[in-house]
Amino acid sequence: MKALKDYIIPFIGLKAGEHHFDYKIYNTFFQIFEYNEFNSVDVKIDLKLEKKTTFLELYFSASGSVNINCDITNEPYSQSINDEFKLVVKFGSEYNNENEDILIVTHGEYEINVSQYIYELIVLAVPVKRIHPGIEDGTLESDILTKLEELSPQEDIKNKSTEDIDPRWNNLKKLLTDK
Repeated sequence: MKALKDYIIPFIGLKAGEHHFDYKIYNTFFQIFEYNEFNSVDVKIDLKLEKKTTFLELYFSASGSVNINCDITNEPYSQSINDEFKLVVKFGSEYNNENEDILIVTHGEYEINVSQYIYELIVLAVPVKRIHPGIEDGTLESDILTKLEELSPQEDIKNKSTEDIDPRWNNLKKLLTDK
């Protein structure tokens, strides 16, 4: 994957201490992963790599926005993204990425590809239930919303008077209170 070569960090030549990397993520990044849930993406990733003598610490910070479709109305809207993730890279005899916070690479490794971690950070920062802000504050005008209101149960059915209720139900309610 030559397109992801910008996300490979050769840590072997870096001095001990802090190193900063900045990435701008757009739709082309997600096209590489064949992920098409976003209409557009504009996210900035700040990556702080702290090199220690026996391990590495990577601090990912994502901020920006993604344009996605609402789950209720399918109207596109801009969802802000603001999330962080910490990854510890240790060295061992064999590669192991089973733990989500710790990555173990072999002793001979000299670089790390952070593209998968950036991808997961952005995808997981988006809420599971995507609701347009216009629905919550009532400002969105949509054909789908008017149709949903039209098909929703009417209030008169819920607020039946007690006269319409079968009298046998009242006798059953007495059983609950006659203990």
